[in-house]
Amino acid sequence: MMIAAVSGEVIARRGDHVVVDAAGVGYRLAVSGETLRTVPAAGERVSLHAHLIARDDSLALYGFATEDERELFLALISVSGVGPKVAMATLSGGPPGELLRAIAGGDAKRFQAVPGIGKRTAERIIVELRERVAGELEEGAAPVAAEDGARAEAREGLIGLGYTPLEAERLLAGASGETAEELIAAALRGDRAAA
Repeated sequence: MMIAAVSGEVIARRGDHVVVDAAGVGYRLAVSGETLRTVPAAGERVSLHAHLIARDDSLALYGFATEDERELFLALISVSGVGPKVAMATLSGGPPGELLRAIAGGDAKRFQAVPGIGKRTAERIIVELRERVAGELEEGAAPVAAEDGARAEAREGLIGLGYTPLEAERLLAGASGETAEELIAAALRGDRAAA
């Protein structure tokens, strides 16, 4: 049985899943933080792309705001050592386009910031998916540099301020600046604006 999409009324939103009433059946869909931000409040209608994973002892349904996010999820779980939970945590680290550019640019550190991904798994993601995602990138989109010194220094600075590596990555994703100080200031302004 394949479930490709679920549309209906949002019954509940939690940190890692939503429940959607579709034709009188409540479907629990695990979602990334990126998708959760797009899901409306309870009582509103939503339409999510979906993927069902059937195991011997369980069925798990995963929901995605876009087809691109679903395709990236499928690519990630094809990598040895990356299961659905780690793939969803990875997708919570930024929009699919950013993650695709990180893969194309060989930015293994971006993936090491995800809980459950060590250095070897991050490198495996890059090696196994780099060629596959090259065609996915928009024409003219430049790959993210492996890591420039200012961004790495800014990430370490945010971690020193008490942010987790994943939170630091999220804050820096929307920050711009040429020096570590400028990047940290922009990231903190973005964090205050979001609060």
